[in-house]
Amino acid sequence: MSRAPLIPEQRHQELLRLLRSSGVLSIHELTDRLNVSHMTVRRDIAALEKSGQVVSVQGGVRLAEWVGNAPPRERASRAVLELPRKQAIAEAAAGLVEDGMVVFLDAGTTCQSVVPFLAARTDLTVVTNDFHAALALCGLPNVQAIHTGGEVDVSSGSSSGPLAAKAIGALNIDIGFLSAGSWDLAHGVTSHSTDKVLLKQAVMEAASSVALLADSTKWGIVERFKVTSLDRLDTIVADDGLPPEVVARIAEEGPSVLRA
Repeated sequence: MSRAPLIPEQRHQELLRLLRSSGVLSIHELTDRLNVSHMTVRRDIAALEKSGQVVSVQGGVRLAEWVGNAPPRERASRAVLELPRKQAIAEAAAGLVEDGMVVFLDAGTTCQSVVPFLAARTDLTVVTNDFHAALALCGLPNVQAIHTGGEVDVSSGSSSGPLAAKAIGALNIDIGFLSAGSWDLAHGVTSHSTDKVLLKQAVMEAASSVALLADSTKWGIVERFKVTSLDRLDTIVADDGLPPEVVARIAEEGPSVLRA
């Protein structure tokens, strides 16, 4: 039995879902995946472009930058989102940590979720720019906690900027866990804040190994400032919502991908 055709709103949502997985798609690819005509795809793209959600490119379409599908930046709002994904990613990330390491935890609820999984480790030094993570680390007797200091961002409960980056530069970090609210294949890891870019890049310079912790709902979102291309990362820890074809394309760039 053939599948009933999708109404325009359903096609729009499916088109956005496909773009979040792939970043950019051609008109031909969309006609095949949506099983509609070129004219229908172009009308759908025009509607989504008018609402600011996509941008037409030569022969295809990509997600628009700075659109409403990005997660909220306020800590209280983000803390309740995608909890099972965050927990799974955090547990897998903690598996990369060995006794005696110096570890960096970036600001964010996903990196904070790593803290309880470090309880069994010994002789750890954990550096963070996240105030919530620093408080949680105080409850682990086998961990020496270091906060970077820096300019305080009240909405995210963290600090960043030149002072924080300078503190990072004084450390030898074994593994740095970076958070990301936006990432894709074409643009890599991006951020809305130059101060956050500065800190993340300082971690990449100071760390022997860098792992990105990012759930699949952040894939395909692009912010204005670039942190790094994916090929400069050693590991990406993501949940199993990331499509296999995306994992394969990321692996071609160089980093290993752990699907939690």
